[in-house]
Amino acid sequence: MCGRFVVARATADLVSAFDIDEVIGDDLRPSWNVAPTQAVRIVTGRGADGEPSRRLETARWGLVPVWAKSRSVGSRAINARSETVLEKPTFRSAAVKRRALVPADGYYEWEVTAGGGKIPTYLHPEDDGLLGFAGLYEFWLDPEVPEGEDNEWLLTTTILTRPAADALGHIHDRMPVIVPAGDLQSDWLDPALTDKSEIRSLLDAIPDPVLVPREVGKAVGNVRNNGPELIVGV
Repeated sequence: MCGRFVVARATADLVSAFDIDEVIGDDLRPSWNVAPTQAVRIVTGRGADGEPSRRLETARWGLVPVWAKSRSVGSRAINARSETVLEKPTFRSAAVKRRALVPADGYYEWEVTAGGGKIPTYLHPEDDGLLGFAGLYEFWLDPEVPEGEDNEWLLTTTILTRPAADALGHIHDRMPVIVPAGDLQSDWLDPALTDKSEIRSLLDAIPDPVLVPREVGKAVGNVRNNGPELIVGV
């Protein structure tokens, strides 16, 4: 799974790395300990007019489907299994119509030792470049707010996961789906791609990433801790 990650780059860096056409919303502060339900940046592929356009937007991490009665559903939907994402009611509509990329510098996993302990590990690219997690997004309107009163659409997101690559399987059995820069990212964001079999083929074509694991301190386990020292090796 992916339950904590790092996004420490400036908006300008994200715009350059993901060829953004339009930035929506205010800047977010760099975070070395992004946790579920927090605000994150996502890259979407559809403009306000419905035409292809790369937009950098802000979403709440934890997808809330349009039919949900409460936003609390999102806390249980921070990840979506890529193997079943096209069938699960929570995700299948977004998988067809609302795919995104979630920028990240790296992410954390906790390796369970033979004695039952947990080793916090930071996984990042060899070249320290930006990662693009395969994500989905959804809009949700609170049904408890009476019609006619102030009620804004909530933008939420989830990160797809897959079985971990052999080289990383000893750390955790699952990992984020990481879409490499180039044609695969363009295809993933393409709003014209709505055929389920083609989306499945695209997911299957995404290669395993090459990531470097680094054991880090236990401070990352507390969401109140947030700073560059969290990714320093021990």
